[in-house]
Amino acid sequence: MLGELVWDELGSAPLSDGRRMVLRRRGRELEILAGGLMLMSTEAHGSEEELALEGCKGLRDDAVVLVGGLGLGYTLRATLDALSPEATVVQAELLPAIVEWNRGVLGPLADHPLKDPRVELAMGDIAETVRASPGRFDAILLDVDNGPRAFTEEGNGGLYGMAGLKVLKAALRPKGVLGVWSAWPDRKFLHRLKHLGFDAYAHSAPARGKGGGREHLILMGRLLA
Repeated sequence: MLGELVWDELGSAPLSDGRRMVLRRRGRELEILAGGLMLMSTEAHGSEEELALEGCKGLRDDAVVLVGGLGLGYTLRATLDALSPEATVVQAELLPAIVEWNRGVLGPLADHPLKDPRVELAMGDIAETVRASPGRFDAILLDVDNGPRAFTEEGNGGLYGMAGLKVLKAALRPKGVLGVWSAWPDRKFLHRLKHLGFDAYAHSAPARGKGGGREHLILMGRLLA
């Protein structure tokens, strides 16, 4: 159609299975795709922000929070806004290109969260960051894929099985919080959390926040001790 906006590719990066992650823009909208499937968009980030709000409820002033997955920067920004000036946020990210994009064209979207002095950037596999940090975190917030049924990076799936959850639990302080963004319900995942001593529940979050949209889920676990 005459005058219809087309997508412009702004950058790409390889995934471990040979597929590519692509950053593209159409007018004011930006998207990140994984293997041709839309992973995140500037048009729908309310549920990512809700992950931060729900996960940071009631945390102490000097809390240490791990955010897994930088994406478009919205989860990190919402986490910073929910915490006090004394808090620390460890941002884990596997792909250098995502960090580069957030320091460039994506930076203004969430008011340049990587520039906040409370942020520690941890590059590499988030599982390694977690294993190296026993008992450090008051909350771990995972937005590394489309939920426990991972499709972006096959290795992400290991975070959500029983063995991976035991590693995540070991990185939490007593009464720590684990939050996972998910595009779909996952009762088996919540059951695993309960088995490991979490108070587990699913928190519904519209994709566009107050603007509505498709319902996403925040899968939450709060340690009972």
